Formats: sequence, structure tokens, C-alpha cells
Amino acid sequence: MLTLRPAVPADAPLILHYIRELAEYEREPEAAVATEADLHRWAFSEHPLVKVTMAEWAGEPAGFALWFLNFSTWEGKPGIYLEDLFVRPAFRGKGIGKALLQHLAALAVKEGWTRFVWQVLDWNTPAIEFYEAHGAKVMRPWLTCRVEGEALARLAEGAG
Repeated sequence: MLTLRPAVPADAPLILHYIRELAEYEREPEAAVATEADLHRWAFSEHPLVKVTMAEWAGEPAGFALWFLNFSTWEGKPGIYLEDLFVRPAFRGKGIGKALLQHLAALAVKEGWTRFVWQVLDWNTPAIEFYEAHGAKVMRPWLTCRVEGEALARLAEGAG
């Protein structure tokens, strides 16, 4: 009943819809400003920077995982960074999220990549419990840093 497959350009509208559903769930719908053109440029161009795995349940769109490679300087090898994992509410509880995690973990193992990393909001207890139940170690001492918008432009001003 479950099918996982690489996304194709025709999936861009559905991926964008999932991104917006996820942003709504994460209480920041106004922050989801990506466009179909962005997805085509970054996921479906000649040299894509992100990959998307689609999940279908009995032929119905059920969810997705959007990911890309990161790199461990200490280990000298790439790993997977999972940017988004989303299963539509009607399809939760069917093992789709677990299957997406397992699929990406298997890809990392097959390729000799050493890590599989993602973030979770500190208030999202169901997700934290789900991830920990599947072997994830929440890296509580690590804090995420982000520079964006005007702060990014100011920081870039000093570049030669």
C-alpha cells in the first residue's frame, strides 16, 4: 500500500502544498514563501541542491521528505540533512513517517554516509517522542544559529 519514490518536476505543486501544510502545523504559515519556481530551480534543475522523496498510500499523496547532503569535517564524509518530513494528518499512524526515515537511513548506509540529522521544534513532543523511539538522539546542548534577511545582507557587506 505504501510507495516511496523520487519526486519529479510535476510534483512541485504538491510539494509546495505540503510545505505550506507543514508551516501551518508549525505555527508559521506566513514564513512559507517558497514558490513552484524555487522548487524547480533547486530540486529539479541540472544540478539540484535538494532531493525530495514522495510517499503515496494506495496511490494517494500522503507525504514527503525533503533532504540534502551535509558534511562532517570530523568524519570526512557526507551525511543527510532532513529539512522537512511531513505526513498528511489523514495518513498518520500508518508507518509512513517511519518508512521515510528508514528509507533515508538505508540510503545513507548504502552510500557510506555517516550521519542523518534534522531539527525538531522543542514544543513538538509527539515528534520528539517519535524520533527518539526510532533511535534519534536529541542534541539538546546544540543550538541552531541562523542569519537571514537584513542581518544576512549586513553580514555580507563585509565580504571582499
